[in-house]
Amino acid sequence: MTKLFSLKGTVQHYVWGGTKYIPKLLGIKESSKKYAEYWLGAHVNAPSVIRTLNGDKELNVYLNSNLSKNLGVDIASKFGRLPFLFKVLDVQDMLSIQVHPSKFEAEKGFKYENGLGIPLNASNRNYKDDNHKPEIMVALSEFWLLHGFLSKNILSQILNNTPEFIGLLSVFEEEGYYSLYKKVMEQSNEESNQMLTPLVNRIMPLYLRGELDKSSPDYWAAKAVDLAIDKTTIDKGIYSIYFFNIVKVNKGEAVFQDAGVPHAYLEGQNMELMANSDNVLRGGLTPKHVDVPELLKHVTFEQTIPEIMPGALQEDGVERIYSTSAPDFELSQIELTVSSKYKTKAKTAQIMIVIEGTATIVEGDTVLNLAKGESAFLAAGSEYYISSPSSGIIYKATAP
Repeated sequence: MTKLFSLKGTVQHYVWGGTKYIPKLLGIKESSKKYAEYWLGAHVNAPSVIRTLNGDKELNVYLNSNLSKNLGVDIASKFGRLPFLFKVLDVQDMLSIQVHPSKFEAEKGFKYENGLGIPLNASNRNYKDDNHKPEIMVALSEFWLLHGFLSKNILSQILNNTPEFIGLLSVFEEEGYYSLYKKVMEQSNEESNQMLTPLVNRIMPLYLRGELDKSSPDYWAAKAVDLAIDKTTIDKGIYSIYFFNIVKVNKGEAVFQDAGVPHAYLEGQNMELMANSDNVLRGGLTPKHVDVPELLKHVTFEQTIPEIMPGALQEDGVERIYSTSAPDFELSQIELTVSSKYKTKAKTAQIMIVIEGTATIVEGDTVLNLAKGESAFLAAGSEYYISSPSSGIIYKATAP
């Protein structure tokens, strides 16, 4: 019985997405829609579909038919489901500033909101499930993001050198990260408008003339204002652009976002692999619900030195693994040439997508030829090899 299947994911049309990258990757016709994410996994909101001898089946349904066999006994008993969700993202406009809770806090928050009777699809719901959501991204292009608080010295310099924020310097130097962030996030709309309007008036002409660099917070603050639908209230997320690290990641490099690290994707395309969860606490740059008291409970209020991960090339010279502390997932890149071959045995379920070129996967008597943008699912225990008639770059998701 085969353990290798063709897999078809689900496109998500969010307002921040692009219009070209994902359609071109998947070989589908462009439209006026925004193609933000392509989901590969068994998440109940958008399960992928596998092609079996008995017809097409949703991946979550197929896995649940024999969880121990499909995931392997260890992963099935530990997680009770496919523990990860794999995505391709095309970020044209900025995503909301967000932080993800720990596993313990997610379980507690989910139970509490269930007890209050808040519907799962309610706009003011913080916890959609009982899981944590660590995530890793690998850049498919030049990629920009916000990631954690700046070091104390640099943040002090920015507050001192930004005329509109000089009044916040004493708060930060005397009381630290928590008090600074709490002060601005608890401002009324009138108070934040009063502080941010002079800043916006100063930087917008520079932005519109193309005089700002992407390494400057002024660029992203101006872009956020330019994209905002509501022009009457300036989003408090603007503060975070000045408080957080602005990180540029080159193609093939990775960044890991653990629980508590505030972050936001700003621009570019990436592969993203995360725990199977939809728990997000937002901190601005969004019209969606921002629960400031709950947000303050989960943000890690300390400096973050961004770690850009090149990945570790394995002995086979083909697979590059981006290791993290997350027990739910492991992401790797497989780069094939005409003369190379990737061979392994899957201890648990794996999902892979061809990002460039083509690939042929052979598992027992099953042969699957994948073109750019096509995907495959491999069940636990599959022994397979991958080759390419020319060249290919594949991203693979599994659990460690």
